[in-house]
Amino acid sequence: MRDIRKIDKVVVDGFSLDLESFVSVARGFARVELAASARKELERSRALIEKIADEKRVAYGITTGFGDFASVAVPEEMTNRLSTNLVLSHCVGTGDPYRTDQVRGMMLLRANALCAGISGVRPVIVEMLLEMLNKGVTPVVPQKGSLGASGDLAPLSHMGLVLLGLGEAEYEGRVMKGKEAMEAAGIPVLASLAAKEGLGITNGTCAMTSVGALNLYDTMNAALTADLVASMTLTVLGGQLNAFQDRVHRARGQKGQIKAAENIRRLTEGCGMLENSKGLRVQDAYALRCVPQVHGAVRDALDFVKEKIEIELNAVTDNPLIFPEGEEVVSGGNFHGEPIAIPCDLLGIACSELASISERRTERMVNADLSNGLTPFLTTEAGVNSGFMIVQYSAASMVSENKVLAHPACVDSIPSSANQEDFVSMGTTAARKAGWILENTRSVLAYELLTACQAVDIRRMVGDLGQGISPAAQKVWEHVREKVAFYDKDREIAPDIKAVEAIVRSDELLDIVHGFFPDME
Repeated sequence: MRDIRKIDKVVVDGFSLDLESFVSVARGFARVELAASARKELERSRALIEKIADEKRVAYGITTGFGDFASVAVPEEMTNRLSTNLVLSHCVGTGDPYRTDQVRGMMLLRANALCAGISGVRPVIVEMLLEMLNKGVTPVVPQKGSLGASGDLAPLSHMGLVLLGLGEAEYEGRVMKGKEAMEAAGIPVLASLAAKEGLGITNGTCAMTSVGALNLYDTMNAALTADLVASMTLTVLGGQLNAFQDRVHRARGQKGQIKAAENIRRLTEGCGMLENSKGLRVQDAYALRCVPQVHGAVRDALDFVKEKIEIELNAVTDNPLIFPEGEEVVSGGNFHGEPIAIPCDLLGIACSELASISERRTERMVNADLSNGLTPFLTTEAGVNSGFMIVQYSAASMVSENKVLAHPACVDSIPSSANQEDFVSMGTTAARKAGWILENTRSVLAYELLTACQAVDIRRMVGDLGQGISPAAQKVWEHVREKVAFYDKDREIAPDIKAVEAIVRSDELLDIVHGFFPDME
């Protein structure tokens, strides 16, 4: 993946947004600009909307009501009120607000989708969203309330409120009334929306896609972190590298498996302990020997999710769609979240597997019956000290929680809008849930990393496999030891765990890896 820290500008045109560019705006505050070609398409489709309204044609959401009110005609003089009322009546979300980066992602995706020029909104709507991104005005959007079917109606309505000077927004670190935030940033608000713009803002998959895309990006980084941490655990347990030979994995042909095995080989280059452990066993337990198969399957799943997410980053997902060539207004169902719901559920399942096998590796390090010569619970004085006994407990608890969270949200549905919207995706729940799993997984990997660094010191004290670990592992061990001292006797361990969790959640480990292997993913 490209380093998002090196992307300082993104031009939106409705067609060319990729994952790294998306994250650079949502999280890295890269500047956003509107492509000239997109402005022309916006003006073209808007002209058709105004013509339809003037001619009083029957067109869903333009001259009719919404949902089960599709058969109710709306007078010409009320079409602007119709659009505005859609946002006002649909902002029914509740719960904790989405993070700033998640809402910024929603705004970027909504602007990018409108740029395709088949939604019929005025260019000013896109310009305002981009200006809010560039000036740091972020609407406060509650997390709960979307069925993921007619798009993310509730979340995107809360986002759209701020365009009208309503709702709440964050600006320069403070939450305030939407109008105050816009005034402070120097962005004029709209008196009302125009015909079709309520649907153009609210009708789409931008919330689930934003949350899903950010979780995907972080899970891809977690997969590389898992390879790194697994290579250290393999080292301290005196694992057998024969199982990671390239020819073994090419015999099966699974791409992710081949890549994961290659990563482990590279990360363990120059490891004296592994060299000294050759031939000590015929084969290792699955948690070590099958790392490429498990981590590789996760990688293959992430490739599938990435393909679907990147399509959706440039998708037009509102309804109806406007096709100026034939002056057609076509009602469809592009707002339905199923194409993102299934990938987001898969994302959560794949991420949970990284945690499950990580906890098993941690167990092998702390269990003297399984650790190939390490001290019980990695203590220096067993009995008086419990050492890393309860570290494994906590990791196990999060793994079990992930098993509950990994149940697919997309297999559920509940009818709405008087059964007009009778099959829904629950895609936003799937995306949010994948984030909860991700946070547990990163903590479990942090527990394994902390345990592996303790095990390096214990193995060096035992001395049976020598002192040498790979240069990459040594650099990681040194980085952890700068913040967390060797656990020679029981002390308050919570600060140690928090410190290593912070390392895992940052770019620090990946920066170390890329210092040795710039192309490793």
